[in-house]
Order: sequence, then structure tokens, then C-alpha cells
Amino acid sequence: MAGLVTDIDGGMLEGGGQILRMALAFSVLKKKPVRVFNIRAGRSNPGLRAQHLKGVEVVRDISEGKLKGGEIGSTEIVLHPGKVKCGEYSADTGTAGSICLLIQVALPCILFSSGVTILKLRGGTNAEMAPQIDYMTEVFRPLLERFGGTFDYKIITRGYYPRGGGEVHIRVKPVKQLKAIDLVESGDVVRIWGWAFVAGSLPIKLAHLMADSAIQTLRKALKNVDVKIERYVEHPDVAVGTGSGINLVAETSTGCLLGGSALGKRELKPEQVGHKAADELLQSINTKACVDSYSQDQIILFMAIAHGKSRVKCGPVTLHTETAIHVARQLTEAKFTVINVGTDSNIIECEGIGLENNGL
Repeated sequence: MAGLVTDIDGGMLEGGGQILRMALAFSVLKKKPVRVFNIRAGRSNPGLRAQHLKGVEVVRDISEGKLKGGEIGSTEIVLHPGKVKCGEYSADTGTAGSICLLIQVALPCILFSSGVTILKLRGGTNAEMAPQIDYMTEVFRPLLERFGGTFDYKIITRGYYPRGGGEVHIRVKPVKQLKAIDLVESGDVVRIWGWAFVAGSLPIKLAHLMADSAIQTLRKALKNVDVKIERYVEHPDVAVGTGSGINLVAETSTGCLLGGSALGKRELKPEQVGHKAADELLQSINTKACVDSYSQDQIILFMAIAHGKSRVKCGPVTLHTETAIHVARQLTEAKFTVINVGTDSNIIECEGIGLENNGL
């Protein structure tokens, strides 16, 4: 059976790079060859872009796999994975393509390697249409730790659109097995913290305007919650190019972490950027969610491979999450159920497959 190739339509549902990343990770973890066609058919520029190709290549290298169709613009690839091999791997998008999306595809694979693995990744650290690196370290990593996995990281340089040039090193110890999580009690928000940054030629005043606007929006909605937002200029030695943004994290009485963020743009006033990040955070808080909309789809893969039954309360189920569940069902025997528990509230349940790391 191992030789049979599973076909995955990359144009279904969300129709973006997420389908490719999940299909590759499941292919490596389950040792199942996979063919992904119609890659990014739902995008204005279909096929593999630089960051997607680098993700494909790093997974091929990690799994000592055989890859067919790995070129810029490819709309179809076939991966025959081998055994996951620990060691040191590098990937450079050569653009502002997101480092976080490289982490998304590679991390699940190296959690099931035979030893410590180091990834040296170059590209954009704070990019549009992807989580900022700060989100991965401050919100996603604690969530991964609930499953029993983690990673150490070092941000060497930050890189912004359009230049990129950021560099992040990730160090991962393997796990024998991930455990199911139960996150259905959101509790009350006890504190909110964050940071507003500027880099390159932008003045610190912009960071203050973003932060003040976010605080004003949050305090209007949450009267008695402590809100602290740091403001700073990134040192030129550790930031390539010019950029600005804000990241917010809310912690609840039950230990849930929710994120909200926004990047500065020419067409947006800094006050609008701060308001946007705060509004995004409040959307998750108002639905009494235990995970925000970004983590919601990222944890589907980990729920699918964990041992036991996971339950996670979230807000409205996003198209990204529907897509993730669809891919997980196609490539694993995991059983997902979505239970509506309110107007904008759902519980995602999953009986995971209890994947074991035979290399340990």
C-alpha cells in the first residue's frame, strides 16, 4: 500500500498554499507518497512561488524523499518521502516570502525525526498573508507545548516586504508521540500585552500612535483589563529594510492565549493599524474562543496525529480550517467533528491517530 500515491486537489476550498503544506507534512509523517495538483489554483498567480518551492525542497531534504515537479510555477508535484533524518537544514526564499510558512511545513516533520534538528531559514519575518514570527513564538509555541512538542528559536535578523532578508534559526527536539489537548474553557481575559515596532527610516512616533490607538480600542471594550504595549525602534543591525507593525497577546484566566496583529502600510494611518490589531484580538475574545482564527487551522494537523481525543473551542470555523480538516481526512484516519455551541462559537473534536515516532 505504501507505494500508492494519494491525489490531493490543491484548488479545493481555500485553494492556496496551505493545502500543499499540509499534504507534504502528512505525506512525510505517514510515509505516504502524495501528488498535489492544481497547486494554488485559487490564487491570481497559481503554481509554486519561491517560498512554496523552498518549503517543498526542505521537506524533500528532511525526508530524503524523491520529488517530481519542483520548479517555480509548477502546478503539480509528486513527493515520495523517505525516512525523516535529523540534522541541519537551510532554506532561503530569496524574497520577503514568509519564514513562518516554512516553519509550518517543516516543523511537524522534524518533531518525528530521530534526533535534534536545526532549521536555518531566510525570508520575511513579518509578512502579509502569513503569521508574523512573533505570533509563532508567543502564541503558537505555547499551544504546541500543550500537545507535548516545542521549539527553541533565535531571530538573527528581521526582514520586511519587499526586501526580505530576515533570518531565523529553529531548534527542535523530537517527540515519541503528541498528546491530545482539551481547550474548551476560555475563562476571562486577565491581561493583554504587546509591542509596536518601527524599523529602517521610520520614526518611533509611528509606534506610539499604533500602540495608543490599540490601547484606546481595547480599554473601551474591556474596562478592567491591564493593557501594556512596548514601543521601540528595531536596531539597524538586526533589521533589514523598512517596516512597522504591532502584535498583541491576550491571556485568559484558564491560560488560553489569543493573538491580534497588523502591519503598517503606506495607505494606512498608524492609528488604523493599531485599531485593526486590537479589533482582530477582540473578535476572538468576544466569541469566548480558546484559540484565535490563525491557530484554529494550524492545530488541525497536530490534533490529527496526536494520541487521544482533542477538543478545542473556537469562533466561526474559517475556510482555512475547513480546508485543513479536509486534507487531514484524506491523508489520515483521524475523525473530526465540528459542534456548534453558539452563534459564533464551535468546538472542534478530533480522535487522533496516535502517530508514534519509531526513530526514537
